[in-house]
Amino acid sequence: LGYGKGNKITISEELHFPHSLGLLYSAFTAFLGFKVNEGEYKVMGMAPYGKPKYVDKVLKVVKISDDGSLELDLSYFTFTHSTKKTFSKKFVELFGEPRVPETPFFTEEFEIPSYYEKIDGSLNKLKEKNQYYADIAASIQYVAEDIILKMAKNLYKKTGIKNLCYAGGVALNSKANYRLLKETEFENVFIQPAATDAGGALGAALWVWHQLFDKKEKQVLEHAYLGKGFSYDEIKNSIEEKNLRYQELSDEKIYQKLVEALKNGKVIGWYQGRCEWGPRALGNRSILADPRNPKMKEIVNVKIKFREPFRPFAPSVLEEDIKEIFDIDKEQYPHRFMLMTHMVKDEKRKIIPAVTHVDGSSRLQSVKKKYNPRYWQLLNHFKKETGVGVVLNTSFNLRGEPIVNSPKDAIKTFLNSGIDILVLENFLIEKIT
Repeated sequence: LGYGKGNKITISEELHFPHSLGLLYSAFTAFLGFKVNEGEYKVMGMAPYGKPKYVDKVLKVVKISDDGSLELDLSYFTFTHSTKKTFSKKFVELFGEPRVPETPFFTEEFEIPSYYEKIDGSLNKLKEKNQYYADIAASIQYVAEDIILKMAKNLYKKTGIKNLCYAGGVALNSKANYRLLKETEFENVFIQPAATDAGGALGAALWVWHQLFDKKEKQVLEHAYLGKGFSYDEIKNSIEEKNLRYQELSDEKIYQKLVEALKNGKVIGWYQGRCEWGPRALGNRSILADPRNPKMKEIVNVKIKFREPFRPFAPSVLEEDIKEIFDIDKEQYPHRFMLMTHMVKDEKRKIIPAVTHVDGSSRLQSVKKKYNPRYWQLLNHFKKETGVGVVLNTSFNLRGEPIVNSPKDAIKTFLNSGIDILVLENFLIEKIT
């Protein structure tokens, strides 16, 4: 924790390895059958299907102070001396047997998806066991939020500063970020959108620039479209190498064609500009669908993702419409990076069911015309036709693969999935059905 003034940052308090909120959450990630440093967001998605019934057990493995500082009971953990396991036998004695990875997960909250039924017709037997794991997820999520809020309130009490900057893997917990905005005195929240080594590289560069070179010029990270882009010729050559039939269309004709396709239940691969920096697809490497169709979550999963049915899909929303759809008083920086969950207004939940989670929440992306004009125009055309300035947006990749970067990546994913239409800048490729 610390505070910044001018071009200097002063650190006031620190926690040191192994006493870490991120490592605590990761241990439960592993217990719930997901990969550490990869599946934490799945725990967050699972939590709304459960109740925080086991907070008392979680508090046996971590001691939390009023200021948010914490101390792990290391007898429950093994990550200090093992590269393969994060929790000990004592942890298993307390919480029971870990969830087996890749086990189908669902509870009474939703219907079993058709692609699970094809795998195993006796999945109803798993519901009770799954409910226990959902309750564990809800419990660690509850404790994590409590720690984050205590840290934030302590920081505000000491500084009185209304602006909060927040970074790291834990900062990607969009539910906790919602509570940061709603339940603390901070008025403006900035969350660095690319955690892990990518963010560390930026932080190191900024530290050298400001601290060592004493530079005082400030820049704001207005968008995350900082990755690699590809030329007209590179895209066209990639298409022709595969002997694919394509159309080269104006922006306006592409918008018209895609809006009709979305209305007809088609799934779109949308590829343009420079790749997003960070873990979120923000309209340059995205798979798009109609958020009004309650079956669209399953359709996208069956066609492309084959991912766990409890995981929500996110909406991209016209910047001008976010207050109309969500419980938002004013736009914050995290909204443009898909880093904060908000509640969908009651009257809107039936309108966009495919992007509304079981608890009524949604991790939205606010789309600004200034920073992504083509994507904004697509959403605006969809709104003119449907009255809804929202599309379902998920990352352009197959399960287990990274987000596509090059045109060749996009074409390969398109051909190996059930995506109906691929748009590469102004090139449009459509599967014949």
